[in-house]
Amino acid sequence: MIEVDCPSPAKPRVSITYCTQCQWLLRAGWMAQELLSTFRDELGEVALIPGTGGIFVIQCGADTIWDRTRDGGFPDVKTLKQRVRDRLAPERDLGHIDRP
Repeated sequence: MIEVDCPSPAKPRVSITYCTQCQWLLRAGWMAQELLSTFRDELGEVALIPGTGGIFVIQCGADTIWDRTRDGGFPDVKTLKQRVRDRLAPERDLGHIDRP
């Protein structure tokens, strides 16, 4: 028997929609791991969603954190963590990431 725990409704969900044609699964998985490590207490889940057509979109709830087409390419991990932090816990210090 497999038990599946649903994420807490009080904790937000981040989704990463990535292009399977472009083989961006590893990039999406790495970014998911970085977010789960940094925001382990703030996030309910990070979902990887396969797509096509060059899509790479990261959303936190209904908010678009990053869109490859709109924002130009891919976020570096510093920018991604800062944008997620700004939505989840704006007062939180990300340590060395926040230093110039």
